[in-house]
Amino acid sequence: MPANISWRKMVKKFRKMGFVGPCGGSKHSFMIKDDLKVRIPSDHGSDISVGLIYEILSQAGINKKIWDKA
Repeated sequence: MPANISWRKMVKKFRKMGFVGPCGGSKHSFMIKDDLKVRIPSDHGSDISVGLIYEILSQAGINKKIWDKA
């Protein structure tokens, strides 16, 4: 996994894993897969740090190896 990832690349990876979205929320956008709703940061033009990606993956219950393959 790269040091940082762009918002668009993150969304593309989630879509490859079967998520729909991003859907607008009041403070954060979110992506949906079945009954799972994962909050993602809004697109502010800056890259997303590895630490935040790991937190999002933990919330979604996604293994890092699966993320790397997407």
